[in-house]
Amino acid sequence: MTATHPRLSINQATIKHATLPDALDVTAGAGLRSIGLWREPVADVGLTEAAAMLADSGLRMSSYCRGGFFTMPEGPERRASLDDNRRAIEETAALAAAGAPGSRAVLVLVAGGLPEGSRDLIGARARVREALEELAPAAAAAGVTLAVEPLHPMYAADRAVVSTLGQSLDLVDGLPPEVAGVTVDTFHIWWDPAALDLIARAGREGRIAAYQVCDWRAPLEADVLLSRHQPGDGVIDFEVLTRAVEDTGYDGDVEVEIFNADIWARDHRRVVAETSDSFGRVVAPHLRS
Repeated sequence: MTATHPRLSINQATIKHATLPDALDVTAGAGLRSIGLWREPVADVGLTEAAAMLADSGLRMSSYCRGGFFTMPEGPERRASLDDNRRAIEETAALAAAGAPGSRAVLVLVAGGLPEGSRDLIGARARVREALEELAPAAAAAGVTLAVEPLHPMYAADRAVVSTLGQSLDLVDGLPPEVAGVTVDTFHIWWDPAALDLIARAGREGRIAAYQVCDWRAPLEADVLLSRHQPGDGVIDFEVLTRAVEDTGYDGDVEVEIFNADIWARDHRRVVAETSDSFGRVVAPHLRS
């Protein structure tokens, strides 16, 4: 197996069915130094206990997933969503403080899809900007970066009305870079002919808060959400994209985030070992030391 790269982070979604203590144990036991956490496993044990577990593991936190889902019109549902995002900001700050040095207080945001019965894509995107403006003071006070993640356009209706890195950058424009940035995920942007220019723009603006990798392979699964693969098992050019991100000066951890039912069904230690190997072969050669 290829030696574990010091900047490799296992996003907890890749071992989705592992409990938080199991995910921390498997990740640290494999020699990795970083993990991307998700809110649901943290909630299962409680924030205080989760922070203690992370501290004991010796791992950095590379990001926290996820906030967002605030495209609905003004009303009780939107207020509840924004309140939940404020709680997510507080959780991000607490966990980043508990993690090993180098932990990043980055809250990944998925915008949300079209509200039920709506066709107003423009209005939904405008409400994302309004939500960012409302949440920015809480994020600034907590020292948290809100990292807007564009999702592939096939998810625009139900998961994310923000489909390109350019749209993410436009949405955070004017907000302080330490408060509002973007998540660059290879699965979602590899197809975009403007991707390299947009990565460069994100770098110039100091907006890259997280870099996530996994591969795209056709045909897609019947559930397109579960169509991610290990780096190297599909068509994405990780050399070009990774070097573009590195050229911006980004020096944070690189998360492997995979949604795939077959991978989820495997032993967690096997998945982490396979991930370390694929990352070492396909992504790591294009990272700075």
